[in-house]
Amino acid sequence: MKPVLRRYAAVMATAAVFIVFLLLLPLYRVKAVEIIGFQAETMLLVIPPIFVLLGLLDVWVPREQIMRFMGPGSGARGGLLAFLLGSFAAGPLYGAFPVAAVLMKKGASFNNILIFIGAWSTTKIPMLLFESSALGARFALARLAIDIIGIIVIAAAIEALVPAEEVRRLYAQAEKMV
Repeated sequence: MKPVLRRYAAVMATAAVFIVFLLLLPLYRVKAVEIIGFQAETMLLVIPPIFVLLGLLDVWVPREQIMRFMGPGSGARGGLLAFLLGSFAAGPLYGAFPVAAVLMKKGASFNNILIFIGAWSTTKIPMLLFESSALGARFALARLAIDIIGIIVIAAAIEALVPAEEVRRLYAQAEKMV
């Protein structure tokens, strides 16, 4: 029982703070509950399709394919594929982490995982189209270019700063979770 309590301690603490908030600030009660309900509904609509696609990815795409195209020896091709996967993916950022875990399980390099998460979080194609129409193509393309450079620099910096033992631990945890 104690490991379960320890694992979900942050969730329980957040729920307790939320309940105190509801009790102390009744004027915000209705709006806060509406927002929580909306977020829960959004998650329930987004997460199941992501997990179905993850199951298909896990079953249909052989480990050797991921190793060849996104593994440690894939070079720029692997980074480009990781970037495109992240950019064309749909859904909020929390959907990227289960996908990243499956890619880790299949042998994608740590650098490509970081590029994938960076692309998922900043370079969505629909956002690029919206920015082009609302703010102009010049702005949208400038932001995209800066994002691409930033993703590459940040991925390289994180890969250089994270100890190899920690990377191995993350890969081992991904093996267990998925």
